[in-house]
Amino acid sequence: MTVVTSEQLPVVSLPQTELLTINVDSIPLVTGKLAPGVSFKPLFLEPEVGIWVLIATFEPGSGLPIHLHTGSVHAYTLTGAWGYREYPEQLQTAGSYLYEPGASVHTLFAPESNTEDTNVLYVINGANVNFSEDGKFHSILDAVTVMKLSKDFSEESGLAVDYLTAGGAQFSSRITEIETD
Repeated sequence: MTVVTSEQLPVVSLPQTELLTINVDSIPLVTGKLAPGVSFKPLFLEPEVGIWVLIATFEPGSGLPIHLHTGSVHAYTLTGAWGYREYPEQLQTAGSYLYEPGASVHTLFAPESNTEDTNVLYVINGANVNFSEDGKFHSILDAVTVMKLSKDFSEESGLAVDYLTAGGAQFSSRITEIETD
């Protein structure tokens, strides 16, 4: 059997000295920033390309305003149940995986009849454009906003909200870590 190391492979790749990993249990629940009864744990926030990964927690009876997604969303329900007011017969329950294409519009809710909090893992591309009940623009929720909300919560609570991120805009002439020999 021949063992091949990454140094022997004839490919150009980004240097990586360690795995980028974080334990969800080490991230405090960011509360009081999105909507009443809605909290989150940021896992990965990449504002330059608009990807945000988080675990959202919904107390029974809570929800989010009607919103439009500018990109796709992947959702995996860990516990509890949730749905969209526009599709009340299609509740998402523990073990459900949902894909939402970009330009989807809906109003998220956790049923008041839930006996536990609902936890959902979201992988979101782009932004949520939120509207008030009368259909007027309310706000934008995206990776940049989640970064700001996490920072504000950390400063107010004294709890470090750590998450993974990538990239960082820079000039190509300043990149020294990638060797092209």
